[in-house]
Amino acid sequence: MRMPAIAATLFLAFAVQFACAEDALTVADFNSGQKPNNLGNDFGAWDRDPEDFTQSCYEEFNAEHARGGSGFCMMLEYDVDSPKAAYNGFWMQFGSFDASPYESLVLWLKSDAAKGGAARLKIEMKTQAERGAQYVEGISSEWQRFEIPLFDFLISDYTSLQEMVIVFEDHTANPKEGVIYVDDIQFVKSPPASDAAPSAPGSP
Repeated sequence: MRMPAIAATLFLAFAVQFACAEDALTVADFNSGQKPNNLGNDFGAWDRDPEDFTQSCYEEFNAEHARGGSGFCMMLEYDVDSPKAAYNGFWMQFGSFDASPYESLVLWLKSDAAKGGAARLKIEMKTQAERGAQYVEGISSEWQRFEIPLFDFLISDYTSLQEMVIVFEDHTANPKEGVIYVDDIQFVKSPPASDAAPSAPGSP
């Protein structure tokens, strides 16, 4: 039995749309303006030393700078200008998520044009047994897509990914006080594009 042309076209369009959805999984788009993330898990800012008031990091949903002009993004206001060793940032739980079918972590970043923000920061990935890190560089006041191959984190088993952490460090953040916006965190199956923003190796 031949399928009518219109029905066949609609079926093909649905199949392509489904396949594309499977190729990229959004774990946080922040568009609801509230917790949890798209996987149903928590996130928030953290400080190395909450009793040292010369260093801090605060998170806030932000609509003004949302990528695409609608919804929300996550604003991170950090300060690592301290006489003590200082680092802080933002954590996001994944709830033992199986990331093994995916090739890369993707996130969109930009700094605040008026307040400034770090051009370089560290991304950590954690499982129950392993931990890896990479730096992203070249963050500017315009939204940029950063894609990091999961292989570069040197984690051998992604079947139970627990957490991602963004880290601002006193020895790498320039300026030491500023604002970074984060949006549309995804895992993707396609290998990194050749024109993707560069990343540099980090240490756990």
